[in-house]
Amino acid sequence: MITAQTRTIDVKVRRFARQMHYSIIALVLISVCPSRTLAQDHSRMAMTQQELTPDQKNQQGALLKMVRDATERFKDVREAESEGYVLTFGCVSGPDSGGMGLHYVNFALFGSGVIDPAHPQIILYEPTPSGRPKLTGADFLVDAAQWDSDPKHTGPPELMGQLFHLFDAPNRFGLKAFYTLHVWAWKDNPNGAFVNWNPNVSCQSFVGPTNN
Repeated sequence: MITAQTRTIDVKVRRFARQMHYSIIALVLISVCPSRTLAQDHSRMAMTQQELTPDQKNQQGALLKMVRDATERFKDVREAESEGYVLTFGCVSGPDSGGMGLHYVNFALFGSGVIDPAHPQIILYEPTPSGRPKLTGADFLVDAAQWDSDPKHTGPPELMGQLFHLFDAPNRFGLKAFYTLHVWAWKDNPNGAFVNWNPNVSCQSFVGPTNN
């Protein structure tokens, strides 16, 4: 004879069995596709990390303005040359598209190891059909060994919240390992104002050796 109590117990057992069944399926899916789960989590983390706080946005804007103010006189490349900047490396094109363009390097500033937004080690230009280089931004360059040997430095250089990128040796520039930070103050870069390569920069108009 089936009583009400027996039916209640039977319902509870079936419900528990279904819950266990679903739990086992979930565990199997996670064990079969862990990389996909992690990739989704990683994507969410990356999106979160890309979101800038108001203070970070202000810092970026302030750095761009400082570099523009410090380099505006270099719109005429002859002014940069008169202050010791020398065209080096030819025209640097990107690995896929775009590039860095023309690097006018001040080796005295590079050797100093000092990071100062008002005195960049490199002024960046883009070649034009007229032959007159067009100012695109600045590049801050620090010798990696010199920087790392200072006990006060516990990580890569940083300028107003922007971390420098490490170019190890050997490299396409023929330099020892160095830290660098590009600031595209005069040329829009859809990938970001502080990344190395700019898809809007072209070496097509340059007459001379191109650094690929």
